[in-house]
Amino acid sequence: MTKNIINKTITFVKEQLQDAEGGHDWFHIERVYKNSLLIAKTEQVDIFIVSLGALLHDIADSKFHNGDETIGPKIAREFLFQNYVDSSVIEHVIKIIENISFKGGNEAQKFTSPELDVVQDADRLDAIGAIGIARCFNYGGFKNRALYNPEIKPNLKMSKAEYKTSTAPTINHFYEKLLLLKDRMNTKTGKQIAKERHAFMELYLKQFYNEWEGKL
Repeated sequence: MTKNIINKTITFVKEQLQDAEGGHDWFHIERVYKNSLLIAKTEQVDIFIVSLGALLHDIADSKFHNGDETIGPKIAREFLFQNYVDSSVIEHVIKIIENISFKGGNEAQKFTSPELDVVQDADRLDAIGAIGIARCFNYGGFKNRALYNPEIKPNLKMSKAEYKTSTAPTINHFYEKLLLLKDRMNTKTGKQIAKERHAFMELYLKQFYNEWEGKL
């Protein structure tokens, strides 16, 4: 039963995200799903909830729906209900979707669970390292943002509203989110993987600034 639901969910998500922006498409979901299963191996969690949470966490990212955070949970709830998933599982998955995202440095998370910890770490891992850098610039291009502007400094004290509406250059996003994620990992495995990916981003930024300034 659970395997059948997982397969149906995969098919559903692929269909829903077939025209999605490159950093938030099915392949992003697939990476988060695989990383969730990897991290879950060393955690005491419900794999079914972790799997559904990972697969449905970005079914309707608010960034692409005028900031509306209710659409994703609504779509996920309707899909799971139509497939006769237990109500307690549905509620847990919805909580994961509602609380997984980084909403700016000063926004407190309102729900916690071991399953959310796993999926959140997997999602954050996909935001850092080589793929994280690629996704960051892909989204910046999608929003027609500058690569970098030395005169516009990163804002580390943004409110949730300011974070959601920011139009700052893409490089600023490294300081406003990506470089903060290493220290916000929840699980042992997540922390181990994040350490290496964080170091790669620091190396990338060093190279970026050298090239920007015309240094060897």
